[in-house]
Amino acid sequence: MNSLPLRSIFIGGRWIEPRAAGTIAVENPATEQLIAEVPDCDRTDVRHAVDAARSALPGWSATGPAERGAALAALRDALLEHQEELAGTVTREMGSPITFSRRVQTGIPVKVLDGFIDELAAAMAQERIGHSLVVREPIGVAAAITPWNYPLHQTVAKVGAALAAGCTLVLKPSELAPLSAYALTRIIESIGLPPGVFNLVPGRGSTAGAALAAEDGVDVVSFTGSLEAGRRIGAAAALSVKRTCLELGGKSATVVLSDADLATAVEDGVRSALHNAGQTCSARTRLLVPHHRLDEALDVARAVVAAYVPGDPEDPACLLGPLVSAQQRERVLGHLELAARSGARQVAGPSRSGSLPHSGHYVAPSVWTGVSPSSPLAREEIFGPVLAVMTFADDEEAVDLANHSDYGLAATVWSGDTDRALSVARRLQVGQVDINEAKFNASAPFGGFRRSGVGRELGRHGIQEFQEVKSLQLPA
Repeated sequence: MNSLPLRSIFIGGRWIEPRAAGTIAVENPATEQLIAEVPDCDRTDVRHAVDAARSALPGWSATGPAERGAALAALRDALLEHQEELAGTVTREMGSPITFSRRVQTGIPVKVLDGFIDELAAAMAQERIGHSLVVREPIGVAAAITPWNYPLHQTVAKVGAALAAGCTLVLKPSELAPLSAYALTRIIESIGLPPGVFNLVPGRGSTAGAALAAEDGVDVVSFTGSLEAGRRIGAAAALSVKRTCLELGGKSATVVLSDADLATAVEDGVRSALHNAGQTCSARTRLLVPHHRLDEALDVARAVVAAYVPGDPEDPACLLGPLVSAQQRERVLGHLELAARSGARQVAGPSRSGSLPHSGHYVAPSVWTGVSPSSPLAREEIFGPVLAVMTFADDEEAVDLANHSDYGLAATVWSGDTDRALSVARRLQVGQVDINEAKFNASAPFGGFRRSGVGRELGRHGIQEFQEVKSLQLPA
């Protein structure tokens, strides 16, 4: 891959100088060293990009499944070709351990594109209802505003769906992790999309992101990020009555029923909470176990946590890298101090003064018990390597405890009886539930209930978020 043009933005099929003069420094969170600068685009740059996307819309929206599918396949193949470079970029810009970056941060986007390709024909299928022909059409110009925790995956999930639907788009990556978006843009440039179909404008959420959400020329906003930012995006988008697809986080639970393989279930739950240093929207940061198996569960949790030693994320043996920023680190530590004052008890992981690398935004992993269901540790998305263990008496109480959350993104139910697990899973108020050792399905819809957001991503359902439905009334 050629060197990235980090001082430029990509509009209308060309790398150009931004009109805004400001820049954003990009830090390696493991070393606290500045590694790049990118433009801090403003409303003028955003409008320029939206105009380019709107000019390209008639041509791209007129393409069919074959041409769009070929573009997605070319993008998938290019991601595979550059996977090692992309993994290194993600690790340097946000601290994800390199082995995790290779397997998940850059591996899942390939599966996501395969899911779009497989579901493209179904997403565009016509439907006959009586004397009406119901068709699906591209909604128009899309704004993709992406987060820092899975910077390539979340971008590909939005870009791939928009392209599959026939939309043109403008991408605004997180200011904390924009480098993978530049690498992706270079790849998209190489596959030969028509000018203006894809555009890149980096910038801060408060400026470029807000401008995109409010821009009259944008027809749909797809945003992944915090609840607070999602509220602002939704309010700005509402002024022009545009559609929003918002994925705003979660407080997911691992529910271990009394007949489950407890050791396997607890290990899975702990790993889910600690992957990517806990910086995962669907991380299962609550572990729910039967009262009588609490001590057994804590023994397993301690053993798993012991392997998560904070270290250099570029070391293939590293399981736990830094948090993305100093601000995020202090936020997580503040939650832990509040938990201790509130009566929760840390049962695994070193103390705050434990051995950590000399530089970098590291937080040691920790497991807590004695956690009140109404406490912030049980209800708020902490976004750090922290797990709350809670107990229940029976399946009914387990369901109530799992649903005691403002969020509703994901969960896992473990049981030796699949029918029992399914019965519990159906009562959980979340968008996705894994049963036992279920594997990730890149074609299944992903999204949440309540404050976890609105809309769905991935597969056919993800493509349809970027479509409008039209009824053609035929003579009876």
